[in-house]
Amino acid sequence: MDPLLVAAASGMKTRMASLDMLANNLANAGTTGYKSDREFYNLYEEALPLVQSQWTDFSQGSLTPTGNPLNVALSGKGLFALNAPAGTVYTRNGDFRISKTNQLETPEGYTIRNVQDQGRPITVDPLQPVDIYKDGTVSQGGQSVGLIEVSALDVPNTLSKLRNGYYTPLDKTAAAPKADNVELRQGQLEQSNVEPANSAVRLIGVMRQFEMMQKAMTLGNQMNQSAIQDVAKSVSGENQST
Repeated sequence: MDPLLVAAASGMKTRMASLDMLANNLANAGTTGYKSDREFYNLYEEALPLVQSQWTDFSQGSLTPTGNPLNVALSGKGLFALNAPAGTVYTRNGDFRISKTNQLETPEGYTIRNVQDQGRPITVDPLQPVDIYKDGTVSQGGQSVGLIEVSALDVPNTLSKLRNGYYTPLDKTAAAPKADNVELRQGQLEQSNVEPANSAVRLIGVMRQFEMMQKAMTLGNQMNQSAIQDVAKSVSGENQST
């Protein structure tokens, strides 16, 4: 196959993936705790097509006061550990609530893991104020009722991104390390770390690259067709002369 067409086709494929990624980032610019996806490039042998891979940027988003005592933001590296039907999942979104069974949970019904009780849910009295301290201690009436589990898994190549800002570990057999140098901020939520302006500029740039490669493919096809026609004319002329 024509190397020009191979390179252009591969480039278009990776740009399509990049467009999807950037569009998803922009769509989640207002999603609490969302972490943007980014890309890097590698080359095939002999410097042929560019191949794109994605990674998640876990850099800190801004913290916004909400006044809701069940909202908790993480300042520093780490992820809330939660009990989900399929196992432990992780998130930076600390928009919590009290369930019908008086347990701290996410809107999806995933319960917060309690370090003091082997990861079981944290149960509270819905009629009493809930205090959450910087170290993750949950207290009511001056008494500790649990310790929020925060894990240090927010590093490349350790997590797979799920929907709604959740993550699952790639290695489900390994114990999740405890997060250090992280503080919990009650009454606040972490905003998305997507930069809409930069993402929009990047989106336009990738669209232009895609259009250029599309034109390159069209030009390559036209050149091939022209070459085939020239060869056909040459062969026909030789046959007529004989």
